[in-house]
Amino acid sequence: MAEDNKKFAVKIITPDRTFYEGEATMVEFNTTEGEIGVYKNHIPLTVIVKPGVLTITEDDGVKKAAIHSGFVEILGDSVTFLAEVIEWPNEIDEQRAMAAKERAERLIREKDPKTDIARAETALMRAMARINVIKA
Repeated sequence: MAEDNKKFAVKIITPDRTFYEGEATMVEFNTTEGEIGVYKNHIPLTVIVKPGVLTITEDDGVKKAAIHSGFVEILGDSVTFLAEVIEWPNEIDEQRAMAAKERAERLIREKDPKTDIARAETALMRAMARINVIKA
């Protein structure tokens, strides 16, 4: 019974589907301010997601997904993600993610004045999130 008191609702919504809805004892993800771990009764907070691995800890194990951007509303008994793009490991094409990583690294390395470096860095973070969630 005490274990139930540690659970909180997690909902992840994208523009085209409800990606996840369930109960967790912890979620971890990257924000623009750094990595965050959330337990039940966390202080209310709204944060911006940075590309990375989202970890959802449930009673029966851990689920990981690559999250690319969005917002998160954290309340005492719930966490709601409004994500632009999020993928389970089985939805990711590893070869495509590796090619995107190599392309982004090349653009950053070449330092062409026409290259939007911020965009290339974001592409690299997204590719790394995909690769890391596959290998997790």
